[in-house]
Amino acid sequence: MEATIAAPKHVSSDDAKNRRTANYNPNIWEYDFVQSIRSKFGDDTYKRRVEKLKEDVRHVLINNNKMILLAQLELIDDLQRLGLGYHFEKEIKEAFYALISLINNSGRISDDLHSTALGFRLLRQHGYLVTQDVFSSFMDETGNFMTSLSQDIKGMLGLYEASYLAVEGENMMDKAKAFSTRTLKDLKGNAYMDPYFADLVVHALEVPTHYRVPWSEARWYNKAYERREHINPTLLELAKLNFNILQATHQGELKEIYRWWKDEGLAENLSFARHRLVECFLWAVGTGFEPQYGYLRKWLTKIINLVILIDDVYDIYGSLDELEQFTDAVDRWDDKKIQHLPDYMKICFLTLYGTTNEISSGIQKDQNKNIVNHLKKVWTDFCKALMVEAKWFNSKYSPSLQDYLDNARISSSGAILLVHAYFALAQETSDDEVGFLMTNQDFMYYPSLIIRLCNDLGTSAAEQERGDAPSSILCYMREEEVSEEIAREHIKGMIVESWKKMNENCISHSSHLPPIFLDFTYNVARVAHLIYQYGDGFGVQDRETKNNVLSLLVQPIQL
Repeated sequence: MEATIAAPKHVSSDDAKNRRTANYNPNIWEYDFVQSIRSKFGDDTYKRRVEKLKEDVRHVLINNNKMILLAQLELIDDLQRLGLGYHFEKEIKEAFYALISLINNSGRISDDLHSTALGFRLLRQHGYLVTQDVFSSFMDETGNFMTSLSQDIKGMLGLYEASYLAVEGENMMDKAKAFSTRTLKDLKGNAYMDPYFADLVVHALEVPTHYRVPWSEARWYNKAYERREHINPTLLELAKLNFNILQATHQGELKEIYRWWKDEGLAENLSFARHRLVECFLWAVGTGFEPQYGYLRKWLTKIINLVILIDDVYDIYGSLDELEQFTDAVDRWDDKKIQHLPDYMKICFLTLYGTTNEISSGIQKDQNKNIVNHLKKVWTDFCKALMVEAKWFNSKYSPSLQDYLDNARISSSGAILLVHAYFALAQETSDDEVGFLMTNQDFMYYPSLIIRLCNDLGTSAAEQERGDAPSSILCYMREEEVSEEIAREHIKGMIVESWKKMNENCISHSSHLPPIFLDFTYNVARVAHLIYQYGDGFGVQDRETKNNVLSLLVQPIQL
């Protein structure tokens, strides 16, 4: 049953009663709470300690002559999973150059499955298209992985994680995933397994490392690493301090962005919409947590906030006639042409217009590039895609799955996030790269598709209950006449295939785009897994999303 809501400012109560509502709960993160967050880890004493610990770890990492291959790969993996990789980019790159040289000379990484799988995964994560043939020596005469390998728990876990870096058409990696998944599921809950590896197995089977948000993984892995039998105390102390210092930086940014949000008065004027600024900031942190990307987090938080508000305007509140007018206003991109819009839409448009011009002006100042047309295009495409969905809803039209996906990849907002993330890189970008990004839409297609499909898996049930426009799940159910359970499995399979395509795009275009942007591309898709893993992480705040906010943005790691 649809409930009435308080009318937004300048909208009559009678008018509001005739409009739809999603019955979203009020924002649980109050302004005063956010402003009250304090951290002692912004103190220079902790920062000086981190610098000392970094040098100690760097000394170990570059001491190649005394370090066997596996130990070096495991250290690099630990650094990355603990959120420390960005401190050692030069040393890690040199280690990878040596590993690539080894593969080129011998055609393999190691006789050990764990070393081979770990090296394969790390290289592919960093844009190196190492061939799947490095696993050939672990296959039997029938073309399958040797069954004896199932006794190697570390090797099986490594093979499982490596299989998620596959690209389309790699049959050996498909076999690796099937074999390792089956083996790990059989091992799950084994009372004789080392507790540390038991935790890693459960964690990996839930969501593979490649799909996980690095900042969220850093928090989890800090705790997991501490339970390992043989740990490096220096590395653990560095990881804890680094996390807490960066968290203090993020807290300061969140307070600043919250003041902007309060000053805009969006919650008061758009009471029908979701107001989820903290969750928007969480998405931005998940896209790029490193200290040098504060501008990225500021921009993306504002952008994601606008995406949600405008999405609610199209999905929930706006009449079809009003939505046509709003879409036209965005297409024209003229703040002097909005007099005909209802007041709540004027607020949306002016916030969008002002935020976009602020970002564009900042880029103009820093890079001497006029990017307003690029930003305007992704917003116009987004609104037009939402308009298509609104028409489908109003006409009760059920599209085919392919028609739905062709539109949904745009309405997912993936292109908006990636284009803004790209320009946040400031001096790391070039005009040639801008042209490449804007003309190679396939590059943005698959992360956008993953966002939409993850969103559908998390929100479809609630949307069906509200009677919203069809999701990918419902489209497939109707088209194939199958159950919701079967449809959900199909959509999960599509996500896996989309990741293969994204892997291929990121690796093949590693020479065309800044490496950090390729990380952002992965991370935009990864955050969708985090937000929608247990349901609607934006619509519902008081479950897993609340725990993520507290652990990543509020509560430091105990030293």
